[in-house]
Amino acid sequence: MEIDYVSLFIFTFVTTFTPGPNTISSAMMGIQAGYRRSMPYFLGIATGFFSIMLFSGIFASLLSRVLPEVMQVFSFLGAAYILYLAYRVLHADYTLSQENPKVLDYKDGLLLQLFNPKVLVLALTLYTTFLSSMNRSVQSLLFSALFFTMMSFSAISLWAFFGITFAHVLISQKARRMVNGILALLLAYSAITLVIA
Repeated sequence: MEIDYVSLFIFTFVTTFTPGPNTISSAMMGIQAGYRRSMPYFLGIATGFFSIMLFSGIFASLLSRVLPEVMQVFSFLGAAYILYLAYRVLHADYTLSQENPKVLDYKDGLLLQLFNPKVLVLALTLYTTFLSSMNRSVQSLLFSALFFTMMSFSAISLWAFFGITFAHVLISQKARRMVNGILALLLAYSAITLVIA
């Protein structure tokens, strides 16, 4: 099976740029501390994200060698997860809480990844479904993990820079429904291509 780069990009883009622990906390850090003072926190997120991506790629590689028939099961599980994520995105809330003004640091960003189910499931879904047929060399795994980490870093930077703007724009229920609906449809498209590919 060849890699469907369009579906891969749509899935990765939507899951990294939509609200989640990384993006929401980064938006709040940008609002409360500014981008520069938030950089250690962002670097902690990037380090943890890269590690999870790399280990998930290695795990998927081992799994495909030991139990190749399980990869088809992961395709269906991945598609089911993406449809669930599409439902969650459709009903996402963009509320940014300002109750905790604490400036987070590198360790906080790193630890967040260990307890962030969205990142773990994203990584496993990527490597067991979309990238199940990729070359499993060390260079390919490192490059793919680095690419997804750069995409994630772009997402948290964007949310940090425009956190207040997003909060004001998406306070309108009509705007929120429109954005959520488009993102949910894109995720559903990705899920369908996984199953029928």
